Amino acid sequence: MSNNYDHYTMVIQWSEEDNAYIVTVPELPGCITHGSTYEEAVSQGRDAIESWIDARRASGRTIPAPGSRVLVVQ
Repeated sequence: MSNNYDHYTMVIQWSEEDNAYIVTVPELPGCITHGSTYEEAVSQGRDAIESWIDARRASGRTIPAPGSRVLVVQ
């Protein structure tokens, strides 16, 4: 199976409360992580997507297809 990890949408938002960038992946329920810098958040997001998909694949469950990519800058 091909590696489509980079085709999933990462939503990255700064959280004053957490003093970190929070990363969510809308196509993958419960796939969430964070980073203290934007770059770290992107890296952690990629790792979270890979781990989420690997765990889902290992359990024999369906893996949602990547959605469309949207960039929102705030």
